[in-house]
Amino acid sequence: MAAPLTRRAANKLVRELCDASRPEEQKMALAMIPATHLIGHRDSLPAIGAAGAIPPLVQLLGAHVHTHSQELAAGALACLAQHESIVETITDAGAIPPLLQLLGPASSDGVQRGAAATLVGLVQSPDCLSSRSRPVAAIIAAGGIPLLTRALGPGSPARVQQNAAVTLSYLAHNAEMAVSIAFAGAIPLLVQLLGPGSAAPAAAALALTGLVHPETAVAIVAAGAISPLVQLLGAGSTVDAQKCAAAVLNKLARHATSVTAIAAAGAIPPLVQLLGRRSSPDAQEMAAGALMGLAQNAEVAVSIAEAGGTTALFFFFFSAGCWPSISGEEGGADWESEEEGAPEEGPLTLAQTAAAQALSLRFAKTFPH
Repeated sequence: MAAPLTRRAANKLVRELCDASRPEEQKMALAMIPATHLIGHRDSLPAIGAAGAIPPLVQLLGAHVHTHSQELAAGALACLAQHESIVETITDAGAIPPLLQLLGPASSDGVQRGAAATLVGLVQSPDCLSSRSRPVAAIIAAGGIPLLTRALGPGSPARVQQNAAVTLSYLAHNAEMAVSIAFAGAIPLLVQLLGPGSAAPAAAALALTGLVHPETAVAIVAAGAISPLVQLLGAGSTVDAQKCAAAVLNKLARHATSVTAIAAAGAIPPLVQLLGRRSSPDAQEMAAGALMGLAQNAEVAVSIAEAGGTTALFFFFFSAGCWPSISGEEGGADWESEEEGAPEEGPLTLAQTAAAQALSLRFAKTFPH
């Protein structure tokens, strides 16, 4: 394996990036950045950024630049954006407006893929969960929500659709922005990406998870999201798709107006199935949370029991070594651990709370006081 990039080598690379009079050397320098990332020298990326690579890379995103150079520059920025210490430098260099413009049909597929990947990297930093973060503020100021929404459409490459959906999922953590995303028309496009043949069902479900707020839940149901979400719960879906679909249903089930539609779409059997040992822990937790919300409806609680949900939930918390102590109050449950030396009561996981909630509702109706 080659040695990490030295400061001297980083400075040389930047000089070559800036020298448009020697296009071959410039292209080699552009290719060197993702190569540095791919061979495992991710720690060299901050040195490249500190040497001044970002401004010339942003300039190479311009409309006057050859497509191949644009593609290489966007790919280089996508690699650099994966390092948190460089995110604000890229943002402050003015990269976000041209990156958003490159998502359009006038750009090549490769340029669009690089631009979309860079935008994902810029919003994945934990600091970006706040609407006050620089990348988020820059995306909003540059009119990014309509442009990202357009990138969800059938005219975009599959990877661009996927990354646009992931970027929107991060923006949607803020309720006000979620409403803006819904108003821009993203929900029907995301629902289309849930369906058969889509290359981005998990990303679309992830974005819809972020979009579920009291102001948007009705619109998501009205757009026909529930049926394809239920289909994604099945064994033919990827682990990520199952988890994300269950997460959307988990959030929708907290809204009384969605419960009947979820049950009518046949969600209960696959949600119960996801509680099994073959499912991922995250999918189990989301499925249990969805059943908790659905069980608030008395008729649906009976359907959960008839689908084997009571037994599945019982074995689910049994395998965790915890038992519910069903209280007289609807939905109430305390937990006791069987592990030696463990406290009788302690913080519960969402899945444990969900199991207790669904069971207690059913028991309260079966064995009334």
